[in-house]
Amino acid sequence: MRTSPEVADAVAAGRPVVALESTLLAHGLPAPQNRAAAEDLENAVRAHGAVPATVAVLDGVARVGLTAAELDRVCAGGIAKLSARDLGVAVGLGVDGATTVAATAALAHAAGVNVFATGGLGGVHRGARESWDVSADLAALAATPVLVVCSGVKSILDVPATLEVLETESVPVLGYRTDAFPGFYRRDSGHPVPWRVDTPAEAAAVWRAHRALGAASGAVLAQPVPQDAELDAVLHDRLLDEGLALVASRGVTGKEVTPVLLEHFHSGSDGASLRTNLALVLANAELAAQVAAALAA
Repeated sequence: MRTSPEVADAVAAGRPVVALESTLLAHGLPAPQNRAAAEDLENAVRAHGAVPATVAVLDGVARVGLTAAELDRVCAGGIAKLSARDLGVAVGLGVDGATTVAATAALAHAAGVNVFATGGLGGVHRGARESWDVSADLAALAATPVLVVCSGVKSILDVPATLEVLETESVPVLGYRTDAFPGFYRRDSGHPVPWRVDTPAEAAAVWRAHRALGAASGAVLAQPVPQDAELDAVLHDRLLDEGLALVASRGVTGKEVTPVLLEHFHSGSDGASLRTNLALVLANAELAAQVAAALAA
């Protein structure tokens, strides 16, 4: 594994660092918006006093903190999607890959970074009772002490089942200035959050206490998408129904489900879902930087 000098220096000095995933860039956003988003995310983290650490595997080397040229490679497409189980394979075979939440959390923790910003968390897929399709993100959170700032789980998933798994795995779930668990494109998934915090300092205090008491799990800090960027409810529900039918008709399963559904949302909403996605992930990067700064203080 290679940690960039900037990230390594910040970790060693106790300065705030925020990990950023690369699957969003390689598989979640189309070009050229993905490269612009990569720069915007890193700038948002820096604007709030933290060092960005985008994570990926390039040339078979797990990297925490990317150069501009390495971000170009990630955003050019054509690289693998890596969950935690795929990291050893990608490194062993010397290939390139973008990291999911699970893989990013593992590499960030190994590099000494404990705050991570993303868009939406993976979870229990609809129909998982038959398919057993449950994101590795949940198992990673149960075993990796990283605070993940997100906008809840993607509304294409089974939200109540996901919350049940997080409870079973003793992963704290905090709502940031909300009593409702966010639903990615929508501010309210229809389910409550167990706990609420209203400032970065409160979130930092909870995370600090969680770790001090010996907990080995991560935690979720769920922030709703900014109100002016929320996807229209009627449009959202129509696209979700169409997307689920599309996935079923194509026989898409496993880690390919989410990219197909997100692409349908993008094309079917005339780009509105993309604007929502960008708005929420930028807001999460800013919040993560503020929490990381509070932890460092």
